[in-house]
Amino acid sequence: MIFLDTNILIEYLKGNKSLIKSYSLNELFISDIVVMELYQGAKSKQDLKFIINEIAVFKILKTNNEIIKLATLLVKEYNLSHNLKMMDAIIASTAMVYNIPLMTLNLKDFRYIYELELVTIT
Repeated sequence: MIFLDTNILIEYLKGNKSLIKSYSLNELFISDIVVMELYQGAKSKQDLKFIINEIAVFKILKTNNEIIKLATLLVKEYNLSHNLKMMDAIIASTAMVYNIPLMTLNLKDFRYIYELELVTIT
């Protein structure tokens, strides 16, 4: 099982499916937070419809109180030292709570969170 960060999905939506070609679709997960970020990036109603249709193949992990509590602790711990942003904290805590490795193109945003398993893209 692999949890996909928003930047992986952006590449996927651009047609760069090679990042996830090693995995079957039933191994890949996104979260409701990632979905919101993708919707927020839509430039038109047509673009939004495209995004909705393309990401429908992925299973969605739901954000819950445990994830928010952990994200809050991560922001408290890493905001001043590493400039951890709220959305990245929620994404990291989602991976940690569900115990799923996170695939991201922005390793610098997460590599200092030692409890978080990151997937290296080759």
